[in-house]
Amino acid sequence: MHELLNRSSATAYADLLDTATGMIASRFATVRQPFSGAGRTELQQLVDEVDLDGAGVGSEAAVRELDGVFLEHAVWFHDPAYVAHLNCPVALPAVAAESVLAAVNTSVDTYDQSTVGTLIERRLVEWTGSRIGFAQGDGVFTSGGTQSNLHAMLLAREWTLARQDAPRHEVLPRLHILATASSHFSVDKAALLLGLADDAVVTVPDDGEGRMDPVALAATLAAIRAAGRIPMAVVATAGTTDRGVIDPVAAIAAHCDAHDVWLHVDAAYGCGLLVSPTRRHLIEGVERARSVTVDFHKSFFQPVSSSAILVRDQADLAGGAWHADYLNPRENAEPNQVDKSLQTTRRFDALKLWTTIRALGADRIGELFDAVVDLAAIVHDEIAGDPELELVGRSQLSTVLFRATPAGTDAATHDALVAQVRRVLFDSGRALVAKTVIDGRPCLKFTLLNPESTLDDVRGVLALVKDAAATLPGIAPELGADLEDALVGTEATA
Repeated sequence: MHELLNRSSATAYADLLDTATGMIASRFATVRQPFSGAGRTELQQLVDEVDLDGAGVGSEAAVRELDGVFLEHAVWFHDPAYVAHLNCPVALPAVAAESVLAAVNTSVDTYDQSTVGTLIERRLVEWTGSRIGFAQGDGVFTSGGTQSNLHAMLLAREWTLARQDAPRHEVLPRLHILATASSHFSVDKAALLLGLADDAVVTVPDDGEGRMDPVALAATLAAIRAAGRIPMAVVATAGTTDRGVIDPVAAIAAHCDAHDVWLHVDAAYGCGLLVSPTRRHLIEGVERARSVTVDFHKSFFQPVSSSAILVRDQADLAGGAWHADYLNPRENAEPNQVDKSLQTTRRFDALKLWTTIRALGADRIGELFDAVVDLAAIVHDEIAGDPELELVGRSQLSTVLFRATPAGTDAATHDALVAQVRRVLFDSGRALVAKTVIDGRPCLKFTLLNPESTLDDVRGVLALVKDAAATLPGIAPELGADLEDALVGTEATA
């Protein structure tokens, strides 16, 4: 039995990969809904029945076992009825590159572990920086937007502390991060991890639709200064998770410049605008930020994980550097990514993006992102004209917020239906939608990130929502099994 990938196992590796890709290809060809609908108890039993302490079953058997244990019950983001979260179907060349980087197992923390891999990542960082407008920028790939935002706040903290006369321990409790209520939760988490005060994150009022109000920002900055506190960073969001709206970055940047405050732009969702042929103007001013988060595994159709943090001034990355003789010896002149990253061992995720850009071209990626934003705009109009649905605001990206409003029901029922409809659809496996809370009221949420989805596909999911909502009023919230049966007749519309 070949257990490790090496010279003698090359043929076995090719055969095993053929088995795995054949299984996956078969699933992609036959999947007709995003989830099997299996219950938690059934799935737990399926997992628990696998003996992890016994003798191995062999590579071929173990891989084939995945078909029933995992693939049968996976959540399939490529299915048009998956409209829940910021998950996208992935570009074919990126999947091929994923198999390459996994097999070689490159770690891009140091040059002597990666050689050309480090140079490819650096070239992509330079390319992304140029798309942002950073002429002398730098950056590093990360595991995702949460890590990128944490890294940005660390750099902002160190940059701010370096500009103060007082000792570090006296300054830390006075630091503040300014963001809106719609900013990603990772901003608050970063404040906690960085040892800031419990009240460090200050909420800046928005325009009523989730976008930061620049006038309110100016007033908040002035108030913080007047109170003897220190604004450490302002976080503008280019694509909020819930509403899919974009803060007015240029106006925000003007106030940050005036107050000499670090501006971070969280473009994890909206980074597809960097290659959009029609909507690049929506993030005008992003080049004035000191740091930017991008998530290629959202808007560039990359497999998880593929994200990055970019900085306008490469010197700012020094705020997170740490020396270890075995990794970054001072006499070493070779490029060294461990100086830039919060991670040490790190996957060569840049290879997936590199291969995708080479295969499709940046313009084509931008067109694919535009397609989902265009579709969302049409769906907004569709919902606005449907008496059984209520549109909750409009997105600038691909988010759709709405409620089911069956005839003869009131607002309280509409609110109660949100969680119930989402649950019955999930339990049936026929459609996966998300829910959130906007202005104190729950609502359903679509996040459209499949460029191959059509308006008819989305109409099919909306029909499922409406059918479930029409069945649910007057039924106990604990949702009996008969509710799933109520969806069987809607199969033709899905």
